[in-house]
Amino acid sequence: MRDQFGRKIEYMRISLTDRCNLRCIYCMPEEETEQIDTENVLEYDEIIRVCKIAAKLGISKIKLTGGEPLVRKDIEVLIKRLKNLEGIKQVTLTTNGVLLKEKMQQLYESGLDAVNISLDTLDRKQYAQITKRDQLSKVLEGIECAMQYTGLKVKINCVALAGCNEKQWVPIAEFAKNYPIDVRFIERMPIGTKESFNIALQEEIQKCLDSAFGCSHKEENIQRGNGPAKYWSYPNFQGKIGFISAISHKFCEDCNRIRMTSEGYIKPCLQFSEGIDLRTLLRGDVGDDKIQEALEKVIYQKPRCHIFEQEKKEGHLEKHQMSWIGG
Repeated sequence: MRDQFGRKIEYMRISLTDRCNLRCIYCMPEEETEQIDTENVLEYDEIIRVCKIAAKLGISKIKLTGGEPLVRKDIEVLIKRLKNLEGIKQVTLTTNGVLLKEKMQQLYESGLDAVNISLDTLDRKQYAQITKRDQLSKVLEGIECAMQYTGLKVKINCVALAGCNEKQWVPIAEFAKNYPIDVRFIERMPIGTKESFNIALQEEIQKCLDSAFGCSHKEENIQRGNGPAKYWSYPNFQGKIGFISAISHKFCEDCNRIRMTSEGYIKPCLQFSEGIDLRTLLRGDVGDDKIQEALEKVIYQKPRCHIFEQEKKEGHLEKHQMSWIGG
């Protein structure tokens, strides 16, 4: 299906839970936050019903997120069921990697196509400061484990924070040098937490990497994933370096996604609060046709673009933290 601006919407990110076993400073506030009541979280049967309908509208790629999706029980069962849906071509996962090693075999056997692993630093002390947990060793074990599975696409995501993890950009990029995996650097979007961070922009990161590895070459017209990342090649690298640069290189004109929170709220744009509550429809006495009509409406009305760059912002901006929305 296409939205009102002619963009083909084929990708849906689904949050399975707002729970997480880390407390990353840019995702969750340091103080305790109110969690979603479990009875308000969509059951797997409800997620399957939504995806079956969405597939009829052209959604063919599903990304499972959280919170931390691996804390959700029997996630491998959901993945297998999604893979068996007509029209769903790909099911992928974003994780912080803490539970990945112990879950990887089941995930792979369920048919998981790709896994994105969050890693902002290789310094154990700094990792504990950023995530509020001393779990770096488990994440590294998870990455090593995932790379052993033939056909599984593995990517590392690093949120680049100026004044925080600059010294780690080169060591993290070396994963792409030493292994056939991609490393993506993400410009943090100002969503959720009130704490302010200096956003490291793509040019700053590239300058750092070029100084360490030599001149890079942009990979033109090559699709290496389902999202907005643009990829660059470095000499003697087995993998690629990607940039997800929502602030400095706005990619809204090519946006192909919608999001569903763990409560069943469909968001057509990350920045804005507008969307539609599918949970009420799912648990009401309505047929699939009514749910399809709701999805068609929210997809068609997808906003043209975000307005992060504007000093004075208009509209209904998202106030929830990323753990509620889904990463």
